[in-house]
Formats: sequence, structure tokens, C-alpha cells
Amino acid sequence: MQLKNLMNFFDFRCVLCQKNLFMGNNGICSQCNKAIERYTYCGCCGMPTPNNVQYCGYCLNSPPYWDHMIIIGHYAPPLSKLIQQFKFHNLFWLDKTLARLLLLSIYEARRLHFINFPDAIFPVPLSHLRQWMRGYNQADLIAGYLAKWLNIPYYPQHIQRIKNTPTQLGLNAKERKQNLKDAFALSIQSSKYHSIALVDDVITTGSTLNEVAKCFKTLGVQNIQVWGLARAYSSR
Repeated sequence: MQLKNLMNFFDFRCVLCQKNLFMGNNGICSQCNKAIERYTYCGCCGMPTPNNVQYCGYCLNSPPYWDHMIIIGHYAPPLSKLIQQFKFHNLFWLDKTLARLLLLSIYEARRLHFINFPDAIFPVPLSHLRQWMRGYNQADLIAGYLAKWLNIPYYPQHIQRIKNTPTQLGLNAKERKQNLKDAFALSIQSSKYHSIALVDDVITTGSTLNEVAKCFKTLGVQNIQVWGLARAYSSR
């Protein structure tokens, strides 16, 4: 059987436009991939900049607790549609497609900003209630693939969400920070790692990640990378 006929037999299709795919595990076609809004951004906060700079003026004046950020692109269609299907419509099998896109962005960021791979990977947890309702933690699924492909230790249980906070949707930056105050704790008392990566899905103000990163910096972790699927433009 010819490869093209074999492809048609399995009926691999782009999850966004339903176009036939040559390789099913890619998840999306090249046309939809090109439509993702990728842009030059600050290597620290992920906000748009004229060039791929390591730190924008805001980060130089008010640096977060993390050190580097890597994202696929802007939280806008078609990437936002893909993430929404993954998170809210039980299409958990999109984890590999999104993880692959993020992996390519990680390699690109290493080339642009000379970032080393971290010593360990940690997914940002959901509240127990939201994970129970959804059935899975999307950041955990993404982190698992990245850890496997990059051969980096992966710890899905070390970050604990000790407060069942209300959803962040609709809150401004100040309200998000207050909502997440003391919401996280670590199950470890010390860290043997110099550098780690925190994996999350959509980054808006970064309040969640900043609270988690602060916990690790308290343990003495020197370098913290944030790996996210998308960056939503927001007020600081």
C-alpha cells in the first residue's frame, strides 16, 4: 500500500481545519501552524517587543521571580481554539500536539537566548476541585511529554495548591495577585536543582507562576524558566 493511501486509510486530519494530514501525530496541518501568531517577545515576561530581547524595560525595573519565559505564541486563533478544545472540551489527546509545538519553541528560544535545559520540570497544579471536574491537569499532560522527549526529571506532585482559589477569569492584575496569595506550597524542604522549568497553559498576568516561582526561589533555586502554551496580552 502506498504511503498516501495508508494515510487516507487512517484518516489523519488537522484538528482545526479537518484537512488530511501526512503525519497523524502532528495534529495540525502546516497551514494552521503558520497561522499561529508567533511574535518577537521579551525573554523574561513574554510580552511583545520589537526584537527578541532578553529583558524588556518593565522586567528590568520590576523583575518577576522567574528568569526566562518560552511560549508558542499569542493567545489568539487558531492557537487559542486549540487550547480551549484541549482544556474545556475533553480533547485531552491534543496534549501531544501542543507539547510538540512548545518543544519547537523551546529549541528556538535556546538558539535566540542561549538558554540551557533545566535540571527538572514541574507542572503548575490545578485546584483539587477543578482537576476533579475536568478529569486531568492540562499542564501535567504537557509537562510529561516534554520531560520524556528532553530526558529531564519530572515531578508532578511537588507543587501543592493549598487554597482552592476562585477562577482568575475576569480579575485584573492586582486582584489576581491577591487571589493567589499563599495559595501554593512545596512538598520538599530543599532543592538539589540549580535550574527548573515550570509548565503552564495560558499566561495572562503571570500571577500564578510568580507565586509558584517565589516558593522555589525561597528554596535556593537559582534559575527558573516558564514554559507556556500561549501568552495573553494583559495590563501589568
